Amino acid sequence: MAIYIDPPTWPGHGRMWSHLVSDTSFEELHGFAAALGAPRRAFERDHYDLPAERYADAVRAGAVEIGSKELVRLLTAAGLRRPKHRPRPAAAGEEGAPGAPARGASQRRGDGSPAHDGPSS
Repeated sequence: MAIYIDPPTWPGHGRMWSHLVSDTSFEELHGFAAALGAPRRAFERDHYDLPAERYADAVRAGAVEIGSKELVRLLTAAGLRRPKHRPRPAAAGEEGAPGAPARGASQRRGDGSPAHDGPSS
């Protein structure tokens, strides 16, 4: 229901950066960022990196100022957190998705025979 921004305390490429996030959806976040003129390439997994000189613009446009730790808690509670060290969730039907066989697991019928119906070679 809101867009949040943490203080520009993150160094990188000779500048200080803020993180811009939504507690609702990535669509809301992308729309807000586009209205600010932030390029899509500034989006990283679950947030936009916004340079310090754009911080006041984001607040004027309606972003709520919030601390960095609270920003992470908010993203996590909203189910929108995508940490660097964790792989993205598997889509239905992909290996690792709920109900999909694990890597290297052979597909067998309930009676233990192979799942294919053709002749064995």
